Amino acid sequence: MVDEDEGLAGATVLAGAAARTRPALFAALAEVLALPAHLGSTWDALADVLQDRLDAGPLTLLVTDAGQLLADEPADQYALLLAVLDDLASTAPHPLRVVLDEAGGGRRRLRR
Repeated sequence: MVDEDEGLAGATVLAGAAARTRPALFAALAEVLALPAHLGSTWDALADVLQDRLDAGPLTLLVTDAGQLLADEPADQYALLLAVLDDLASTAPHPLRVVLDEAGGGRRRLRR
């Protein structure tokens, strides 16, 4: 459940269960963020389209069932995703906020 008191009203929701693999993550992000068709399948391509998205304005991404995010990939893929998001949050002209929401309702903010 998204709690407006936590500033998550209007957040883009990504289901971790729908993003257990890298191709599934890219497809899910493309869908929920209406990313361009030329997204590609590399971390650099994802960084490029997310940079374009952040050029347009701030983004709050709420990942539900976050424990399932990239669960069917080697751990280094999750680390690469975090590195891409961290780099974008550090360099984008508008804020990027990622909130990982566990099934039990626990939330962990990656970036504010």
